[in-house]
Amino acid sequence: MAKKRATRARSRSMSTRSPTRAPTKPGPGRPPVHQETWSKVSVVLFDRQIVHLDRLAGEIRGKSGKLLNRAEIIRALIDGLIDSGMDITSTGSEADLRARVARRLGSPFR
Repeated sequence: MAKKRATRARSRSMSTRSPTRAPTKPGPGRPPVHQETWSKVSVVLFDRQIVHLDRLAGEIRGKSGKLLNRAEIIRALIDGLIDSGMDITSTGSEADLRARVARRLGSPFR
């Protein structure tokens, strides 16, 4: 049975019909929490970034009692950048983007 589930999940994620997914009917596992269409994306993060995200999630939980996972923090940061209206179209590199965002947030990053 586990083999059947893995095959079904793989064929769904490998589908080329629709690049985004919306929650459909309830299935096994945790109920969907997203209110809009979504896509699963693999992103390479550095170990130091994962450690920082995990520490941040732990600190948030300790201070507020709220659970925030890595994906929620990353989505919030991306939406915050989008909502800021900051024009990053002339950014030439990851380092340049990081420096611009840090300056905008008031960080002393170079």
